[in-house]
Amino acid sequence: MPTTMHMACVLLGMNLNEALVASTINAAAALGKSSTHGSIEVDKRANLLLVQAESDGNICGIGGNDDFNDEDFEQVIDGSGCCLLPGLIDAHTHPVWAGDRVIEFSMKLAGCSYMQIHQAGGGIYFTVEHTKNASEDELYQSFVERLHNMIKHGTTLVECKSGYGLDLETELKMLRVIERARNDKNIKIDISSTYCGAHAVPKGKTAEEATYDIINEQIPRIKDEIEAGRLHVDNIDVFCEKGVYDCSQTRRILEAGRKIGLNINFHGDELHQTGSAELGAEMKAHAVSHLEEISKEGIKEMAKSQTVAVILPTTAYILRLPHPPVRSMIQAGVPVALGSDFNPNAYCLSMPTTMHMACVLLGMNLNEALVASTINAAAALGKSSTHGSIEVDKRANLLLVQAERWEHLVYRLSSHDEVVKMVICGGDISYSKIK
Repeated sequence: MPTTMHMACVLLGMNLNEALVASTINAAAALGKSSTHGSIEVDKRANLLLVQAESDGNICGIGGNDDFNDEDFEQVIDGSGCCLLPGLIDAHTHPVWAGDRVIEFSMKLAGCSYMQIHQAGGGIYFTVEHTKNASEDELYQSFVERLHNMIKHGTTLVECKSGYGLDLETELKMLRVIERARNDKNIKIDISSTYCGAHAVPKGKTAEEATYDIINEQIPRIKDEIEAGRLHVDNIDVFCEKGVYDCSQTRRILEAGRKIGLNINFHGDELHQTGSAELGAEMKAHAVSHLEEISKEGIKEMAKSQTVAVILPTTAYILRLPHPPVRSMIQAGVPVALGSDFNPNAYCLSMPTTMHMACVLLGMNLNEALVASTINAAAALGKSSTHGSIEVDKRANLLLVQAERWEHLVYRLSSHDEVVKMVICGGDISYSKIK
């Protein structure tokens, strides 16, 4: 073992209650089938388990007391009385924006639908206006505050979208904010960046005109920024929905993004049955999000393609939408992941709360919710080989839960801050209750 390390952390497990390494990667489980398919593993060595992180932020060793030399470590972390989990992964967020929409909460309670608010100039359009007017520094400050709150709730990898610009310059501004946080060494969280210029049709344009602009103006410019090393963008997203972008327009935008190396990961079948699931399966998308209105054929096709279904319980809850048929998806073999969908419409930064809602409202069991928030969420972002489970050569993203059983993390609705003892990202402590 190397002796010069960035933080070489070891979790001393003489009294660890549980160590859930989550799923062992293999051809069947790499894209995260549910726990009913055996993708949760409890390490039987929990009482002696040690995890060593090397200077590159990856796990270089897992074993017992006899497997390591004390001289190998710069810092030792005692996990006595805790449960060790892979760090949580939030597979879908919109965290860069200005202008809250608290007034719309009252409108929703009065019976207004999402599309009614959207068509009246609220919703996305309200946020777009405020985000355009905000400076890059203002957006960055609020974004960083949100990231720190996510970390406190156990998140170690988060997908972050643009999409409140709808024009080239504002979309680039949002992507620069995400890039700045990715490069900030004081923010210890991994970020997957998503270009979502097709989040809505800009005012004054038709969907077809907006599609042309995205394909011929925005994506080529983003390609230039990536090639110049100024931006790192991982995914492309489109809101495929009736009254926004149809399947034909969505396909063309996604193909243009794929041509510059972006993973396909888009919104679909949220408010209407549009055929988004079938489109995602056909295009071998990494993931399709929402899926409240997915068809039986869509479930069948996503199971065949192993496209990940990213389920967003907070959105269905706040908008009073029908719940996505998660049990049918799992039974059909669709990999299911979870995301908080943090945005001005659904203000939730907590993956434990998201997991709780998935269990109570959508019928997932606790193991399924954990898999959906770790290895499956990693697969949705194309990162199942590097994130989502505790394995040698994977990222040292870990969560210490101070409880007899890990399930307290989900069980204690809105009180999980009591049990999140420590969050580790890339071998660095990103949050700790230990003074």
